[in-house]
Amino acid sequence: KKKLKISGRELASVPAQVFGLDQLQVLEMSPERESCLRYRMQLLPREISHLKNLTCLYVDSNNLKKIPAEIGTLSHLERLTLSNNRLSSLPPEMGALQRLHSLHLANNSFTELPAPLCQLRSLTFLDVSDNKIHTIPSSIRHLEKLETLLLLFNSLESLPEEVCLLRNLRTFWLGNNHLQSLPASFGELVNLDWGYNNCSCNFEGNPLEIPPPEVCSRGPEEIRAYFLSFHRT
Repeated sequence: KKKLKISGRELASVPAQVFGLDQLQVLEMSPERESCLRYRMQLLPREISHLKNLTCLYVDSNNLKKIPAEIGTLSHLERLTLSNNRLSSLPPEMGALQRLHSLHLANNSFTELPAPLCQLRSLTFLDVSDNKIHTIPSSIRHLEKLETLLLLFNSLESLPEEVCLLRNLRTFWLGNNHLQSLPASFGELVNLDWGYNNCSCNFEGNPLEIPPPEVCSRGPEEIRAYFLSFHRT
């Protein structure tokens, strides 16, 4: 088997036989997205390290409180979904997942952006919406390939200037935080489509000065137009 989906309304654990499927590439232990179910698995077994060929691991909508250090041995992992759990930290060993390009962490209990994430230089998609994050480390600058960063519904009061070094960002959602200003170089994120695609950036629900002078003075004309229209709505 290369792909396996484990399901069950009261799913609370993983059958031991799964970890003998050493050719497995895709393992899904999440309820169907439209079902509104939540599984009851609280711990991802350490034996997950036996699945050396995994490229995709889906464990959304469980009751996970901890991710084992052994996750760092899955060197082929490209996509990991951990949204809708109860996580408040990630093991340092996750920084070893250098093929990981898509990571979903929405609706957990993080209060800061976990440091191991900033070592994942292959990341192109990161969703940490709907947590309690109040700070972003300056080491986020290492995520040079990041194209999508979703930070809606957190507790951010400021952003480090280093976030403006993520020049590949195409989608940056910051709605419903506590931001009163943006970094002075924010306008240099030139791949955000200010002029034609408002889905590219989201600031609603922040007490920003409209338009932010530190942004408009250095960015393209489209930024001024964006914030002025945003203010009128």
